[in-house]
Amino acid sequence: MKILPAIRSMKDFEKLIGSPYRACVILDIHIGHLESHIITIKKHGFDVYLHLDLIKGLAVDTASLEYIHQKYKPTGIVTTRGRIIKKANQLGLETVLRIFVIDSSAIEKSIELIRQTEPKLIEILPGVVPKVIHLINSEVEADVIAGGLIETQREVDEAIAAGAKYVTTSKTSLWFDPANHTS
Repeated sequence: MKILPAIRSMKDFEKLIGSPYRACVILDIHIGHLESHIITIKKHGFDVYLHLDLIKGLAVDTASLEYIHQKYKPTGIVTTRGRIIKKANQLGLETVLRIFVIDSSAIEKSIELIRQTEPKLIEILPGVVPKVIHLINSEVEADVIAGGLIETQREVDEAIAAGAKYVTTSKTSLWFDPANHTS
């Protein structure tokens, strides 16, 4: 699979039921809906990755991470915060460090943060920058996810060709393109 579906609503998730996907990232959710959404998604056999920074009503700190881990048992988490990645690693969660590449200084700082925190995956935003995907891949051991502004099959293919393991996108038409279902 080339795509890691990023869902913003249960309507998005309903499109995944019966698909070949077995994992998704939950974005933009209110804390009051988290439990019912996770129960439903897991009931359908999906691994759940929670984007902690985008849970409305949740202070992103190590205490909230421990609570999320104990109560909801997600497969993994996505965050921009190094201390959360370190703690999630200690808890045995899959970790995705989300980085924003806006200039060469941001890239240098991101590489250092990756080395310090050792996430399993790195999500690079915007994901339409193959040069940066290749650079990060050559500098660190973690796999790369390309995310943000991915809207065409060509952008998916370019990100994968540059070395991204996955592409996250909320563009549902890309989820179901047969080209994205190959390993």
